[in-house]
Amino acid sequence: MIEGTIVVLTGGVGGAKLVAGLADIVAPESMTAIVNTADDFTHLGLHISPDIDTLIYTLAGLANPKLGWGRADETWNFMEALTAIGGEDWFSLGDRDLAMHVERTRKLKAGEPLSAITRSLAAALGVKANIAPMTDQPVSTHVHTDSGTLAFQDYFVRQKCAPRVRSIAFTGADLASPSPRALAALRADDLAAIVIAPSNPWLSIDPILAVPGLAETLRSSAAPVVAVTPLPGGKAVKGPTAKIMEELGIPLNVQSIAAHYGSLIDGLLIDLTDPEPDGIAFARHDTIMKTHEDRVSVARAVIDLAGSL
Repeated sequence: MIEGTIVVLTGGVGGAKLVAGLADIVAPESMTAIVNTADDFTHLGLHISPDIDTLIYTLAGLANPKLGWGRADETWNFMEALTAIGGEDWFSLGDRDLAMHVERTRKLKAGEPLSAITRSLAAALGVKANIAPMTDQPVSTHVHTDSGTLAFQDYFVRQKCAPRVRSIAFTGADLASPSPRALAALRADDLAAIVIAPSNPWLSIDPILAVPGLAETLRSSAAPVVAVTPLPGGKAVKGPTAKIMEELGIPLNVQSIAAHYGSLIDGLLIDLTDPEPDGIAFARHDTIMKTHEDRVSVARAVIDLAGSL
């Protein structure tokens, strides 16, 4: 087992599952999750941070197991009332979930940075792992499609990923800087491993790497950088990863994942059903995480791979 601190780059449900597994095998305080915030947007006047909230709820044991997002034991009175008066109801906000967005928005308007707000919200729900937004500045994913350029949530939720993707851009990334906690975690003297979660590389990880300074810091780190394939057996577990790859003309296999990250990573955890990738250290493991035991098992496998490099 690795001794020292661990950094995980993450976004979405798959990433949150791996972080939860890691939190069971290392001291949560020794782990920092750098989270994609390019999915953030303003809806009904509220600042929504979907990937941050998915991770907080997952680590707090509050995540909705059926939906994969939002809170468990949720009620939907607000949405029902909003629909009844003709409001924008294409993006669902549960009654319990609303509290997170209202408090975050209040704190942002009071001048607090997103990183400090995230730390306080996570602590309030009993989360001990460090959660760091990739940046405190606004960055927005825009998807260029056959139907025009769409803001990410418009593409992902309102359009249900139906339009054909031509390219993806991260508006504002060139003007952003890494959040202080993210940068400090990557520069820690006792950093033992950097893990790229099985999140969508194009929609969840690329926005993080687009923030100036983050990819460069990963490349210069002495710690091994290992990724977990998000495409076991050439199929996406959840979300539009496979669809986007097909539309961008990228083969649906683990070699494409290795090529996408290139020299940024030192090792790749692949699924038992994947062919051997060329030109990179790898380990095999069942990467499907249906249960918490699965999450812990994958977490151990990725840490073992990092420790072998």
